[in-house]
Amino acid sequence: MKVLKFGGTSVGSPKSIRSVMDIVRKAALDDRIVVVVSAFGGVTDQLIEAGRLAARRDEKYKEILAALEKRHLDTVRELIDIKGQSSVIARVKLFFNELGDILHGVFLVKELSLKTLDFVMSFGERISAFIVAEAFRNARLPVMLADATSVIKTDNKFGGAEVLDVTYRLIREHYRNAEGIVLYPGFIGSTSQDEITTLGRGGSDYTASLLAAALGASELQIWTDVDGVMTIDPRKVAKAFPIKRLSYAEAMEMSHFGAKVIYPPTIQPVFSKNIPVRIKNTFNPEAEGTLITRKSADTGTLIKGISSIDQIALCTLHGSGMIGVTGISKRLFTALANQGINVILISQASSEHSITFAIAPSDAEKARTAVEREFAYEIRHKHIEEVELENNKSIVAVVGENMKQTRGIAGKLFSTLGRNGINVAAIAQGSSELNISIVIENLELRKALGAIHDAFFLSETRDLHIFLIGTGTIGGALLSQLHTQAAQLTREHAIHIKLIGLANSRKMLLLENGVPLNSWSDMLQHHGAKADLKRFMEKMIALNLPNSVFVDCTADEKVAAFYSKVLGASISIVTPNKIACSGKFTTYSQLKELAHKKGVKFLYETNVGAGLPVISTLQDLLKSGDRVLKIEAILSGTLNYIFNTYSSEIPFSQAVRQAMEKGLSEPDPRIDLSGKDVARKILILAREVGAKLELSEVQSKGFLPRRCMQAKSVSAFLKELEQLDKAFEEQRVKLQQANQKLRYVATFEKGKATTGLHAYDASHPFYWIEGKDNIVLYYTERYAEQPLVIRGAGAGAEVTAAGVFADIIRVANL
Repeated sequence: MKVLKFGGTSVGSPKSIRSVMDIVRKAALDDRIVVVVSAFGGVTDQLIEAGRLAARRDEKYKEILAALEKRHLDTVRELIDIKGQSSVIARVKLFFNELGDILHGVFLVKELSLKTLDFVMSFGERISAFIVAEAFRNARLPVMLADATSVIKTDNKFGGAEVLDVTYRLIREHYRNAEGIVLYPGFIGSTSQDEITTLGRGGSDYTASLLAAALGASELQIWTDVDGVMTIDPRKVAKAFPIKRLSYAEAMEMSHFGAKVIYPPTIQPVFSKNIPVRIKNTFNPEAEGTLITRKSADTGTLIKGISSIDQIALCTLHGSGMIGVTGISKRLFTALANQGINVILISQASSEHSITFAIAPSDAEKARTAVEREFAYEIRHKHIEEVELENNKSIVAVVGENMKQTRGIAGKLFSTLGRNGINVAAIAQGSSELNISIVIENLELRKALGAIHDAFFLSETRDLHIFLIGTGTIGGALLSQLHTQAAQLTREHAIHIKLIGLANSRKMLLLENGVPLNSWSDMLQHHGAKADLKRFMEKMIALNLPNSVFVDCTADEKVAAFYSKVLGASISIVTPNKIACSGKFTTYSQLKELAHKKGVKFLYETNVGAGLPVISTLQDLLKSGDRVLKIEAILSGTLNYIFNTYSSEIPFSQAVRQAMEKGLSEPDPRIDLSGKDVARKILILAREVGAKLELSEVQSKGFLPRRCMQAKSVSAFLKELEQLDKAFEEQRVKLQQANQKLRYVATFEKGKATTGLHAYDASHPFYWIEGKDNIVLYYTERYAEQPLVIRGAGAGAEVTAAGVFADIIRVANL
């Protein structure tokens, strides 16, 4: 024999009730069946609201009553053949007439006692069970509608009555004479005086569990609207998936901390009889569901599930007067119990200096008053501080019996939270190690759940949530590379790139489900809003997604000004924008310190040398204990291209024009020719070494006259530059005769940074640098005679974008 319980969503519409009938018909072919049904979805809440409105003498309760009656009658008309409708409709109307009389009485006396509210709520299940039973009969399913109040006997604690032991005997006696399918309304019982009571939220599950235990069922099936107990709440984390096997203990832990598929009281009756519980989906009956038994099963994951409680208040009692004093905990929790306050979580310092406990927010002030009254003497004499109350907290619990056999669970949990900038306010873990519970800010809940779920269940694949500003040459090339490599990244490196935010100087677009990488341009153009840098940043921070990366592909000082806010929100930054790292030294050092403090990455490899590993190599040298003596570098691919290109056939001004046409220079080439960009790059390298230099302290020697650099426009500048072609050619010929070449070089040595034009012969590596290549020479204590050389393309959108891409992957490998 099996007991099948169907929840509110399973009987929430005529279509779903037909699905229930199909499930029951199939089950009844192989076994005897007992069915338990809840009220139609949402009805219990509406009945409670109607009662409260009536107690306030608000006649809107009548509107709720009328809507409920219409919904139930419409269901009858759709499920029952027209010939059999009249008697069923008449009975449903009698139910609602009785309910209307009760609510009118509440309206008149302006009082809604728990006893009356129980009676009002009972109509949900009683009417639902009646209609479902009639639908069964109409479908020629042999059914007997049972009166749950005659067999489930409780005390008189209305609103959440305790079931009496006599219930088991009454159920067995009643079932002995039953035939066919027996259908019970869930949630309700009655006292020995036959006063209707309710079993609390989830009471229909409890009804089914009591029936299964009393009748020795082979299995209790709880049919709902999901494919089983999920690894996590799917409304909060889309990647949730069903857990195939759970132990009773694991199921109780998960249900206690918010997993609503099954309620805590449900487990105890079947647990005592060792009856398996299976959670199934009414709307996907072929799904395997979740099987709950006495023993856990190895599912190949470190934990079984993650549950949460959205809103709790955290109370802390602390003070030196608590240390070593016997009876503090007893007095504390007795004071709370006397006020009927349920404690959800307890955390106590080993020093006995403080006790922290979590309660429902509605109990917070009552708890504070009760505790401060109990410890009034100690508080008055400063032995104990006044109760500290923190609201807007949430609890997250990771659950699994195998945790106690596995090392590193806590480490993985807390490192995941730390990496995403989530602070833990309190921790609780029992000696059984069945769960680890943490208290965090409510605003961080969704982020925490997503990050923990990825870490424990999807550790082979990591989502990176990308927010990109700047869709020009570098940004556009990066997006193209991300699209091209997306599948391979997922397949070979278990990294899933999700472009969440996108902006340029005109438009911005933020989509939580992701902007398609293959159509980002059209999406931005046709669906983007007007660009607003502040709003973009606020939205990115408000989304609070785990593993978020802000990518700045601009050269905009206004964007860089937001870096501290971005890092402060525990969002990593990847950027080729040199503004932040070459601005004020205090800004540079604060950003580095903030990234370290928040456990996120601030990566700017492409600030120097485009895609070359210039900065990372330098950092590795320093981390390994080496000391830098000197840096010599050609750091401008643009300038190197120009000095390698101009010749007897190509004048200097023409070489500059070619660099512009190839996209190797800025639209205004004076930015490159001024040498300021090179000065910024050597400054960044000097700072990486430890020098506290400002940009103004870099000694830069220009090589173009002031009149040329101060021309009113780019075209005017190019005309001025043509006047210098002869001088450049004369200089080139002279150097060629001496077997030398001009190079614009940056140097850092003995705390000083310089930039300027220098001539080199064939004995120096700089002589042989061609095209747009960069080269960096690191002279260190280990590389004193032969420097460590890094050489390669140092300009161009593709190589710079590739360097940004590599930094993004480094974030993923945190």
